[in-house]
Amino acid sequence: MNLSGKIAVVTGGGSGIGLGIAKALAAEGCRVVIAGRNGKKLEHAAATFPDNPPLVIACDISDRAAARELIEKTTAGLGPVDFLINSAGINIAKRKMIDLDPEDFDKVMAVNTTGFFNILHAVLPGMRERKDGLIFNVSSIAGKRALPLAGPAYAASKFATTALGTEIGTEEAENGIRITNIYPGEANTPLLDDRPVEVPADVKAKMVHPEDIGAMVVAIAQLPPHVVVPELIIKPLYQEYL
Repeated sequence: MNLSGKIAVVTGGGSGIGLGIAKALAAEGCRVVIAGRNGKKLEHAAATFPDNPPLVIACDISDRAAARELIEKTTAGLGPVDFLINSAGINIAKRKMIDLDPEDFDKVMAVNTTGFFNILHAVLPGMRERKDGLIFNVSSIAGKRALPLAGPAYAASKFATTALGTEIGTEEAENGIRITNIYPGEANTPLLDDRPVEVPADVKAKMVHPEDIGAMVVAIAQLPPHVVVPELIIKPLYQEYL
């Protein structure tokens, strides 16, 4: 399927996996909106696109009204949303249960899980009306199995986000809406800056890179609408750091 002119909203689009996906879609001719909490960061990211620069909309998806406004602004400015990419996500440095501050737990859940619900709740009515839509939910390997390095807050948020994508994808199939849960393994993104221990550069080089995931999103988006890829696991070939 030709993606030229398709409208894509990418949350967490200012860096990391979200930015990699946004650039891959823009290269295929999509009209891309990148959204995130930091407007200056988004503007800097937009300036790195070689061509077909994205529309920038500052938005904290943990705020339900802001998530709804993001979809409304996109629809008013560009047209109905064809693709939603949920790539907004955070983690914390003090992530082990013994160190975990309850407020940090709430913050991680608010962005990673409630934020995904909020943006889904905003975008689904339009997709239902058109009987078409494709949603990519960037979860994590930590959203399929518990990993000590992830911490309980992040793991809980990603397990919940995985469940939302799976359950809602099943419900909305009759409306022509497809949801792909993406489970990246170790990925070279700014989230590594929140690791309790600094990750060496040579280890980062062996990880999954944002453009790797962007290429897979494009490939899935080009499939005909009568098929769906419900799950995609993408991980480093050789993983020694966990």
